[in-house]
Amino acid sequence: MQSKSTILTLPEEEFVHPGNRACSGCGLGIAYRIGLKALGKDTILVVPPSCLTVLQGLYPVAATKLPSLNVTFASTAAAASGVLAALKSLGREGITVVGWAGDGGTSDIGLQSLSGAAERGEDFIYICYDNEGYMNTGVQRSGTTPIGALTTNTPIFGKAQDKKNVPAIMRAHEIPYVATSCSAYPLDLFTKIEKAKTIRGTKYIHILTPCPPGWGYDPRYTVKVGKLAVETGMYDLYEIENGEFKLTGASRKLLDKRKLLPVEAYLKMQTRFKTMRDEHIKQVQGRINKRWDAYFERFKE
Repeated sequence: MQSKSTILTLPEEEFVHPGNRACSGCGLGIAYRIGLKALGKDTILVVPPSCLTVLQGLYPVAATKLPSLNVTFASTAAAASGVLAALKSLGREGITVVGWAGDGGTSDIGLQSLSGAAERGEDFIYICYDNEGYMNTGVQRSGTTPIGALTTNTPIFGKAQDKKNVPAIMRAHEIPYVATSCSAYPLDLFTKIEKAKTIRGTKYIHILTPCPPGWGYDPRYTVKVGKLAVETGMYDLYEIENGEFKLTGASRKLLDKRKLLPVEAYLKMQTRFKTMRDEHIKQVQGRINKRWDAYFERFKE
């Protein structure tokens, strides 16, 4: 693995055909394209019902060039375990098995099978693309929808609960690798998926993928919204390798600056937060400040 990836060192081979069914400005589309470049041709994908199912399309006009198994909502990790067992019985080596699911199929419906696979130490990569809601079925809230965000089934002032911290849940399973990334930082994502391929055991990568129709912003601002999520401290980029936590990429640079952008800059760009009260914005800012003050103290050297 290269120590540092650049645009010039990314593989030229494409594994996603142009003209897929993703929405304009889809953050998942960016993450999927870059992710498959990191994974390479010797990969089998396991995908539950999600926006990714729509992006891929249906045979014989599928957008993905790699073998992909479409499974039920709750069974991504269980099905990936089955694929691993089948490959083992056939004596096939050198193939990366990847479960790629949305936040609803990960944090809610599929959490049980993911936990079971992690507890067994299944040797596969599980990637959650997090657009913070059930966007494929009409923008309903999921466990990872942030507090204050409006969906079609939240109160008028938005979701009343905090975002579920799935990477922390996976860390508690003591798996060898947990990482977060964002589609606005493709090189960070590429490097982490490439690293995950070299590690034995269960690997979990959580990718924030901004969603224009679900979040309520102009599609041309997908990268800007993703970067604001990180630069305001609303979403952190990090990796946990064998229990060792470290901030990465743009989040690591924030340690040097010791200053975050106000979270209001991120929230005001999205109509899903339009009914959020000022006191709730202050509460969110306070939680971010508390978490980052702890980072500043921990990594002050």
